[in-house]
Amino acid sequence: MGDKHQPYLNGTYYGPSVPPPLKPNRRYKPPGCCCCFNCIGSCLRCCGCCILSLICNILVAVAVILAVTALLIWLIFRPNAVKLYVTDASLNRFSLDSNNNIKIHYDLDLNFTVRNPNQRLGVYYDAIQVSGYYGEQRFGYVDVSPFYQGHKNTTVVVTKIEGQNLVVLDDGGRAGVYSIDVKLVMRVRFRFWVVKSWKFKPKVKCNDLKVPLVSSNSTSGFKFETMECDFDFY
Repeated sequence: MGDKHQPYLNGTYYGPSVPPPLKPNRRYKPPGCCCCFNCIGSCLRCCGCCILSLICNILVAVAVILAVTALLIWLIFRPNAVKLYVTDASLNRFSLDSNNNIKIHYDLDLNFTVRNPNQRLGVYYDAIQVSGYYGEQRFGYVDVSPFYQGHKNTTVVVTKIEGQNLVVLDDGGRAGVYSIDVKLVMRVRFRFWVVKSWKFKPKVKCNDLKVPLVSSNSTSGFKFETMECDFDFY
């Protein structure tokens, strides 16, 4: 009776067939770049990429550290710009020719004051070159001896530019007061305790100085006015 009503139990049932295992795709490579320590060949192929990635990470870390350090130094010391003034200027000798040109025996006296307003930073002036210009023509220059300037210090620099040159003279110059530009090219370093900074190369411009000719009668009573110069760091 049981066999007639339950014929599906007569045979052995093994269930559905098991699919074969998937074969690994040997062409697949995981993303990124890392050396495989279990396979010498793979490590040799990717070690260059690993080294490059490591160098990039180190450079980024160094750049971040330097930027944070510079920011902290600036926040702590709050460095103020050096101030430079022309306090006196005078020309001693000019001679004119028949072509309305001026032959400058440029005996030019210039007095500067340099002010370091910082309380914790000293300044090394490793090189200073002072040039005189009439119009756009440089007629002479002089080099100033290097010096060190301490904290909150004012230094007086006396210079004399001597020589001779030819420049074009306009009518305004014959009144005995000449419009002269003075430019200074420097190499400076800052010092905090025993730490010295790298060199900066600022350009200083002292434009449109009204400089009297000492031997001219028309300049009697004329007094040179102190002028502040402009710093341009680059």
